[in-house]
Amino acid sequence: MKTLTIFIITLIFSLSIYAQNENKLTIYTYDSFVSEWGPGPIIESIFEEQYNAEIELVAVDSAATLMNKIILEGQSSKADIVLGLDMNLFHEANVSNIFSEHNLGNINELIKLPLKWESNKFVPYNYGYFAFVYNNKNVSKPPHSMEELINATEARIVIQDPRTSTPGLGLLTWMKALYGKEAKKEWVKLNKKIVSVTKGWTDAYYNFFMAGEADIVLSYTTSPAAHIMFEENYDISAATFEEGNYISIEFAGILEKSKNKDLANKFLKFMLSEDFQSVIPSTNIMYPVTNIDSLPEAFNNLDIPKYIQIDPKEIDANKEEWINEWLSAS
Repeated sequence: MKTLTIFIITLIFSLSIYAQNENKLTIYTYDSFVSEWGPGPIIESIFEEQYNAEIELVAVDSAATLMNKIILEGQSSKADIVLGLDMNLFHEANVSNIFSEHNLGNINELIKLPLKWESNKFVPYNYGYFAFVYNNKNVSKPPHSMEELINATEARIVIQDPRTSTPGLGLLTWMKALYGKEAKKEWVKLNKKIVSVTKGWTDAYYNFFMAGEADIVLSYTTSPAAHIMFEENYDISAATFEEGNYISIEFAGILEKSKNKDLANKFLKFMLSEDFQSVIPSTNIMYPVTNIDSLPEAFNNLDIPKYIQIDPKEIDANKEEWINEWLSAS
Protein backbone atom coordinates (compact mmCIF):
# COMPACT_ATOMS: atom_id res chain seq x y z
CA MET A 1 0.00 0.00 0.00
CA LYS A 2 2.83 2.39 0.83
CA THR A 3 4.43 1.74 -2.57
CA LEU A 4 1.10 2.40 -4.33
CA THR A 5 0.66 5.66 -2.42
CA ILE A 6 4.14 6.84 -3.42
CA PHE A 7 3.42 5.92 -7.05
CA ILE A 8 0.16 7.88 -7.06
CA ILE A 9 1.81 10.94 -5.48
CA THR A 10 4.65 10.77 -8.00
CA LEU A 11 2.17 10.44 -10.89
CA ILE A 12 0.12 13.41 -9.68
CA PHE A 13 3.28 15.49 -9.29
CA SER A 14 4.47 14.53 -12.79
CA LEU A 15 1.10 15.35 -14.36
CA SER A 16 1.12 18.68 -12.53
CA ILE A 17 4.56 19.55 -13.91
CA TYR A 18 3.46 18.45 -17.40
CA ALA A 19 0.35 20.65 -17.21
CA GLN A 20 2.47 23.61 -16.11
CA ASN A 21 4.90 23.09 -18.97
CA GLU A 22 2.00 22.83 -21.45
CA ASN A 23 0.95 26.34 -20.45
CA LYS A 24 4.40 27.90 -20.51
CA LEU A 25 6.45 29.28 -23.40
CA THR A 26 10.13 30.12 -23.23
CA ILE A 27 11.01 32.75 -25.81
CA TYR A 28 14.56 33.79 -26.67
CA THR A 29 14.84 37.38 -27.89
CA TYR A 30 17.12 40.44 -27.70
CA ASP A 31 17.57 42.67 -24.69
CA SER A 32 15.82 45.83 -25.95
CA PHE A 33 12.66 43.78 -26.63
CA VAL A 34 12.37 42.79 -22.96
CA SER A 35 13.50 46.12 -21.47
CA GLU A 36 11.03 48.12 -19.41
CA TRP A 37 10.45 50.44 -22.37
CA GLY A 38 10.33 47.63 -24.93
CA PRO A 39 7.27 45.68 -26.15
CA GLY A 40 8.08 42.52 -24.16
CA PRO A 41 6.45 43.32 -20.79
CA ILE A 42 3.22 44.59 -22.41
CA ILE A 43 2.94 41.70 -24.86
CA GLU A 44 3.74 39.17 -22.13
CA SER A 45 0.93 40.51 -19.94
CA ILE A 46 -1.67 40.53 -22.74
CA PHE A 47 -0.84 37.04 -24.00
CA GLU A 48 -0.77 35.49 -20.53
CA GLU A 49 -4.21 36.92 -19.74
CA GLN A 50 -5.77 35.94 -23.07
CA TYR A 51 -4.40 32.41 -23.17
CA ASN A 52 -4.11 31.62 -19.45
CA ALA A 53 -0.46 30.80 -20.07
CA GLU A 54 2.96 31.83 -18.83
CA ILE A 55 5.74 33.38 -20.90
CA GLU A 56 9.40 33.43 -19.94
CA LEU A 57 11.37 35.95 -22.01
CA VAL A 58 15.10 35.16 -22.11
CA ALA A 59 17.24 37.98 -23.50
CA VAL A 60 20.63 38.08 -25.18
CA ASP A 61 22.57 41.24 -25.97
CA SER A 62 21.64 41.40 -29.68
CA ALA A 63 19.63 39.68 -32.38
CA ALA A 64 22.85 38.58 -34.04
CA THR A 65 23.63 36.49 -30.94
CA LEU A 66 20.35 34.55 -31.05
CA MET A 67 21.30 32.04 -33.74
CA ASN A 68 24.65 31.36 -32.10
CA LYS A 69 22.96 30.72 -28.76
CA ILE A 70 20.47 28.26 -30.22
CA ILE A 71 23.13 26.40 -32.20
CA LEU A 72 25.45 26.13 -29.20
CA GLU A 73 22.69 24.89 -26.89
CA GLY A 74 21.44 22.29 -29.38
CA GLN A 75 18.96 19.80 -27.90
CA SER A 76 19.54 21.17 -24.40
CA SER A 77 17.96 24.53 -25.30
CA LYS A 78 14.95 25.51 -23.20
CA ALA A 79 13.52 27.75 -25.92
CA ASP A 80 10.19 27.12 -27.63
CA ILE A 81 10.39 30.23 -29.82
CA VAL A 82 13.18 32.47 -31.09
CA LEU A 83 11.97 36.03 -31.68
CA GLY A 84 14.21 38.68 -33.21
CA LEU A 85 16.09 37.17 -36.15
CA ASP A 86 16.21 39.31 -39.28
CA MET A 87 16.59 38.76 -43.01
CA ASN A 88 20.39 38.68 -42.90
CA LEU A 89 20.05 35.50 -40.82
CA PHE A 90 17.02 34.14 -42.68
CA HIS A 91 18.73 31.55 -44.89
CA GLU A 92 21.00 30.27 -42.13
CA ALA A 93 17.97 29.77 -39.89
CA ASN A 94 15.86 28.28 -42.69
CA VAL A 95 18.33 25.51 -43.61
CA SER A 96 19.46 24.78 -40.05
CA ASN A 97 16.78 22.13 -39.29
CA ILE A 98 16.37 23.92 -35.96
CA PHE A 99 12.92 25.35 -36.75
CA SER A 100 9.62 23.67 -37.55
CA GLU A 101 6.83 24.82 -39.85
CA HIS A 102 4.05 26.87 -38.30
CA ASN A 103 0.36 26.08 -38.82
CA LEU A 104 -0.78 29.55 -39.88
CA GLY A 105 -0.74 28.74 -43.61
CA ASN A 106 0.01 31.47 -46.17
CA ILE A 107 0.24 34.63 -44.07
CA ASN A 108 0.65 37.07 -46.99
CA GLU A 109 -3.09 37.73 -46.80
CA LEU A 110 -2.67 38.80 -43.17
CA ILE A 111 0.42 41.00 -43.40
CA LYS A 112 1.55 44.18 -45.15
CA LEU A 113 5.23 44.31 -46.11
CA PRO A 114 7.10 46.10 -48.90
CA LEU A 115 7.92 42.64 -50.30
CA LYS A 116 6.27 39.21 -50.47
CA TRP A 117 6.92 36.97 -47.48
CA GLU A 118 8.13 33.54 -48.53
CA SER A 119 8.38 31.21 -45.53
CA ASN A 120 6.22 28.59 -43.86
CA LYS A 121 8.56 28.48 -40.85
CA PHE A 122 8.87 32.09 -39.80
CA VAL A 123 6.38 34.86 -39.06
CA PRO A 124 7.44 38.54 -39.29
CA TYR A 125 6.32 40.93 -36.56
CA ASN A 126 7.92 44.29 -37.48
CA TYR A 127 10.16 45.92 -40.05
CA GLY A 128 12.20 49.05 -40.66
CA TYR A 129 15.04 50.52 -42.68
CA PHE A 130 18.64 51.04 -41.62
CA ALA A 131 19.72 54.66 -41.79
CA PHE A 132 22.35 57.12 -40.69
CA VAL A 133 20.85 59.29 -37.96
CA TYR A 134 22.04 62.80 -37.11
CA ASN A 135 21.22 65.92 -35.11
CA ASN A 136 19.79 68.37 -37.65
CA LYS A 137 20.94 71.32 -35.52
CA ASN A 138 24.57 70.18 -35.72
CA VAL A 139 24.79 68.61 -39.18
CA SER A 140 23.82 71.31 -41.65
CA LYS A 141 24.46 69.26 -44.80
CA PRO A 142 23.32 65.68 -44.18
CA PRO A 143 24.12 63.07 -46.83
CA HIS A 144 21.42 62.18 -49.36
CA SER A 145 23.19 59.10 -50.66
CA MET A 146 25.84 56.60 -49.64
CA GLU A 147 28.12 58.28 -52.15
CA GLU A 148 27.74 61.59 -50.32
CA LEU A 149 28.26 59.97 -46.92
CA ILE A 150 31.51 58.37 -48.06
CA ASN A 151 32.93 61.10 -50.25
CA ALA A 152 31.47 64.46 -49.20
CA THR A 153 30.34 64.30 -45.56
CA GLU A 154 32.74 65.68 -42.96
CA ALA A 155 31.39 64.08 -39.80
CA ARG A 156 32.34 61.68 -37.04
CA ILE A 157 30.45 58.44 -37.60
CA VAL A 158 29.84 55.55 -35.20
CA ILE A 159 28.67 52.14 -36.44
CA GLN A 160 28.18 48.67 -34.96
CA ASP A 161 30.19 45.49 -35.48
CA PRO A 162 28.56 43.18 -38.09
CA ARG A 163 29.68 40.14 -36.09
CA THR A 164 27.61 41.11 -33.05
CA SER A 165 25.00 43.63 -34.20
CA THR A 166 21.97 43.54 -36.48
CA PRO A 167 22.46 47.10 -37.82
CA GLY A 168 26.19 46.38 -38.22
CA LEU A 169 25.46 43.37 -40.40
CA GLY A 170 22.83 45.43 -42.19
CA LEU A 171 25.42 48.05 -43.15
CA LEU A 172 27.76 45.32 -44.36
CA THR A 173 25.11 43.95 -46.73
CA TRP A 174 23.98 47.47 -47.67
CA MET A 175 27.50 48.33 -48.82
CA LYS A 176 27.78 45.05 -50.71
CA ALA A 177 24.43 45.62 -52.42
CA LEU A 178 25.55 49.05 -53.63
CA TYR A 179 29.19 48.42 -54.50
CA GLY A 180 29.67 44.71 -55.05
CA LYS A 181 33.33 43.93 -55.76
CA GLU A 182 34.22 47.59 -55.15
CA ALA A 183 32.91 47.51 -51.57
CA LYS A 184 36.34 47.19 -49.96
CA LYS A 185 37.57 50.31 -51.72
CA GLU A 186 34.55 52.24 -50.41
CA TRP A 187 35.03 50.82 -46.91
CA VAL A 188 38.59 52.18 -46.89
CA LYS A 189 37.24 55.69 -47.49
CA LEU A 190 34.31 55.35 -45.08
CA ASN A 191 36.51 53.98 -42.29
CA LYS A 192 38.43 57.25 -42.19
CA LYS A 193 35.26 58.93 -40.89
CA ILE A 194 34.32 56.21 -38.38
CA VAL A 195 35.38 57.12 -34.84
CA SER A 196 34.23 53.88 -33.20
CA VAL A 197 32.77 50.45 -33.94
CA THR A 198 30.68 49.26 -31.00
CA LYS A 199 29.45 45.79 -30.12
CA GLY A 200 25.80 46.80 -30.16
CA TRP A 201 23.29 49.51 -31.01
CA THR A 202 22.76 50.89 -27.49
CA ASP A 203 26.43 51.73 -26.95
CA ALA A 204 26.72 53.44 -30.33
CA TYR A 205 23.50 55.41 -30.01
CA TYR A 206 23.63 56.60 -26.43
CA ASN A 207 27.28 56.50 -25.39
CA PHE A 208 28.61 58.04 -28.59
CA PHE A 209 25.91 59.78 -30.64
CA MET A 210 23.66 61.14 -27.90
CA ALA A 211 26.71 61.91 -25.73
CA GLY A 212 28.13 64.09 -28.50
CA GLU A 213 31.09 61.83 -29.25
CA ALA A 214 29.85 61.23 -32.81
CA ASP A 215 27.85 63.32 -35.29
CA ILE A 216 26.18 60.46 -37.13
CA VAL A 217 25.15 56.99 -35.93
CA LEU A 218 24.03 53.88 -37.78
CA SER A 219 20.44 53.23 -36.68
CA TYR A 220 16.96 53.17 -38.28
CA THR A 221 14.76 55.63 -40.20
CA THR A 222 12.27 55.30 -37.34
CA SER A 223 14.70 56.41 -34.61
CA PRO A 224 13.59 60.08 -34.75
CA ALA A 225 10.04 59.00 -33.88
CA ALA A 226 11.20 57.89 -30.41
CA HIS A 227 12.65 61.33 -29.68
CA ILE A 228 9.43 63.00 -30.85
CA MET A 229 7.14 60.69 -28.85
CA PHE A 230 9.06 60.63 -25.58
CA GLU A 231 11.01 63.90 -25.54
CA GLU A 232 9.14 66.19 -27.96
CA ASN A 233 12.56 66.53 -29.56
CA TYR A 234 12.52 67.21 -33.31
CA ASP A 235 16.29 67.69 -33.61
CA ILE A 236 17.04 64.08 -34.56
CA SER A 237 16.67 63.11 -38.23
CA ALA A 238 17.40 60.07 -40.37
CA ALA A 239 18.94 60.22 -43.84
CA THR A 240 17.00 58.45 -46.58
CA PHE A 241 19.32 57.74 -49.48
CA GLU A 242 18.70 58.17 -53.20
CA GLU A 243 19.95 54.63 -53.81
CA GLY A 244 17.59 53.28 -51.16
CA ASN A 245 18.00 52.08 -47.56
CA TYR A 246 18.55 48.49 -46.54
CA ILE A 247 15.41 46.86 -45.12
CA SER A 248 15.28 44.92 -41.86
CA ILE A 249 12.39 42.50 -41.30
CA GLU A 250 12.36 40.80 -37.90
CA PHE A 251 10.62 37.46 -37.41
CA ALA A 252 9.99 34.61 -35.00
CA GLY A 253 10.05 30.84 -35.39
CA ILE A 254 9.21 27.73 -33.37
CA LEU A 255 12.02 25.35 -32.50
CA GLU A 256 11.68 21.82 -33.82
CA LYS A 257 12.50 20.47 -30.36
CA SER A 258 9.72 22.43 -28.64
CA LYS A 259 7.33 20.20 -26.72
CA ASN A 260 4.70 22.92 -26.68
CA LYS A 261 4.08 23.61 -30.37
CA ASP A 262 0.34 24.16 -29.97
CA LEU A 263 0.81 27.13 -27.62
CA ALA A 264 3.81 28.30 -29.66
CA ASN A 265 1.65 28.46 -32.80
CA LYS A 266 -0.95 30.41 -30.86
CA PHE A 267 1.75 32.93 -29.96
CA LEU A 268 2.84 33.30 -33.60
CA LYS A 269 -0.79 33.94 -34.55
CA PHE A 270 -1.07 36.39 -31.65
CA MET A 271 1.91 38.31 -33.09
CA LEU A 272 -0.28 39.30 -36.05
CA SER A 273 -3.13 40.52 -33.85
CA GLU A 274 -4.03 44.16 -33.22
CA ASP A 275 -3.06 43.69 -29.55
CA PHE A 276 0.53 42.81 -30.48
CA GLN A 277 1.02 44.95 -33.59
CA SER A 278 -0.35 48.15 -32.06
CA VAL A 279 2.35 47.97 -29.36
CA ILE A 280 5.27 47.77 -31.83
CA PRO A 281 5.54 51.39 -33.13
CA SER A 282 5.67 53.02 -29.69
CA THR A 283 7.95 50.45 -28.04
CA ASN A 284 10.15 48.71 -30.63
CA ILE A 285 10.02 51.90 -32.76
CA MET A 286 9.48 49.91 -35.95
CA TYR A 287 6.67 49.52 -38.47
CA PRO A 288 3.96 46.92 -37.77
CA VAL A 289 3.46 44.18 -40.35
CA THR A 290 -0.34 44.51 -40.38
CA ASN A 291 -2.76 47.38 -40.92
CA ILE A 292 -3.25 48.56 -37.35
CA ASP A 293 -5.89 51.16 -36.53
CA SER A 294 -3.37 54.01 -36.41
CA LEU A 295 0.34 54.73 -36.18
CA PRO A 296 1.63 57.20 -33.57
CA GLU A 297 1.57 60.76 -34.90
CA ALA A 298 5.39 60.90 -34.69
CA PHE A 299 5.58 58.43 -37.60
CA ASN A 300 3.98 61.05 -39.86
CA ASN A 301 7.26 62.96 -39.73
CA LEU A 302 9.28 60.07 -41.18
CA ASP A 303 10.41 59.61 -44.75
CA ILE A 304 9.89 56.11 -46.13
CA PRO A 305 12.73 55.13 -48.47
CA LYS A 306 12.73 52.58 -51.24
CA TYR A 307 14.17 49.35 -49.93
CA ILE A 308 17.34 47.46 -50.76
CA GLN A 309 17.86 43.80 -49.97
CA ILE A 310 20.28 41.06 -50.98
CA ASP A 311 19.03 37.50 -51.38
CA PRO A 312 19.43 35.91 -47.89
CA LYS A 313 20.95 32.82 -49.53
CA GLU A 314 23.74 34.97 -50.98
CA ILE A 315 24.33 36.59 -47.59
CA ASP A 316 24.68 33.24 -45.85
CA ALA A 317 27.13 31.98 -48.49
CA ASN A 318 29.35 35.07 -48.42
CA LYS A 319 28.93 36.70 -45.00
CA GLU A 320 32.25 35.55 -43.56
CA GLU A 321 34.12 36.70 -46.67
CA TRP A 322 32.42 40.11 -46.51
CA ILE A 323 33.27 40.47 -42.81
CA ASN A 324 36.93 39.70 -43.54
CA GLU A 325 36.84 42.22 -46.38
CA TRP A 326 35.51 44.86 -43.97
CA LEU A 327 38.12 43.98 -41.32
CA SER A 328 40.96 44.35 -43.82
CA ALA A 329 39.74 47.67 -45.23
CA SER A 330 41.96 49.91 -43.14
